[in-house]
Amino acid sequence: MASTTSPALSVSKLDFPFLSSQRNITFSKENLHQVKMPSRMSKFSGFESNGYILFSSLSGQIGEGSFPSPEATANNNAPEVQVQSSDHWRKNIPVLAKSHRVYSIDLIGYGYSDKPNPRQFGESSFYTFETWGTQLNDFCIDVVKDEAFFICNSIGGLVGLQAAVMEPQLCKGIMLLNISLRMLHIKKQPWYGRPLIRSFQNLLRNTDVGKYFFKTVATPESVRNILCQCYHDTSQVTEELVQKILLPGLEPGAVDVFLEFICYSGGPLPEELLPQVKCPVLIGWGEKDPWEPIELGRAYGKFDSVEDFVVLPNVGHCPQDEAPDLVNPLVESFVARHAALSASISTAT
Repeated sequence: MASTTSPALSVSKLDFPFLSSQRNITFSKENLHQVKMPSRMSKFSGFESNGYILFSSLSGQIGEGSFPSPEATANNNAPEVQVQSSDHWRKNIPVLAKSHRVYSIDLIGYGYSDKPNPRQFGESSFYTFETWGTQLNDFCIDVVKDEAFFICNSIGGLVGLQAAVMEPQLCKGIMLLNISLRMLHIKKQPWYGRPLIRSFQNLLRNTDVGKYFFKTVATPESVRNILCQCYHDTSQVTEELVQKILLPGLEPGAVDVFLEFICYSGGPLPEELLPQVKCPVLIGWGEKDPWEPIELGRAYGKFDSVEDFVVLPNVGHCPQDEAPDLVNPLVESFVARHAALSASISTAT
């Protein structure tokens, strides 16, 4: 049976990962409410993912760390909680939650989630797309308790694709907004440059050079400059946005995660994951993105899994924040189209 509400999760992250409060979304009705996410994730025992769930048409009181059931949400029996912003998706959730359940979580290592030191895992890499994909799927199983749509920006698009490849039965569809093409991936570098790249990564990760670099970037001025590079409409780079992007990077442990991620030049590429995805994919692309040029992005619209490639005019790298008036209707139509399709298939069977 199809769900009476259509869940959708969103994953957002800038290419400077310490700057981003990574969140995931789903949808319900009218007045938004928020609770903290419990720490249970099978792969992450001992770590806490400080996420939020925002519902609508709810009343009452929810204790911290508890969740209303999907049945309670659908019947408007879930309790009320104070509303707070959801950082880089704050312009989308209030609109989307008028008709859907909306969940937003911080991925491990980012936002206000725990930031375990990568060195405690020895030679094994912890901050990988497999880790975050597992987290996203665990969240769907443990909290959403249903299939979901993944709405993703930048590097977050790789997380959504990875999650859908790992557990295809959980994902109804993926919307990719200016997905990172990972141009610094080791496979995209000439063979003769790869030893130099590894040496530079080692320098950043294992000496004070990396921490010094982090300190120069983790300032309001640097964050503002970075945002003004990737936003075409720089009037959208407000002090509120600067603070919301910066503050998670000042949390304890953020520097180690930052250095680990910028030295992560392996893992999957979008062109490797897209052929494996079994759900429908919609790509939206800000045509003025200086980091992920649309000329390169158009090639990703040719994969069989991609139903459409939508150009977002005069928009930069973060369309959901810079142009929510374009993105929100796109999300709603995508979710409505495929939720209705899956419902008709379920009824037919």
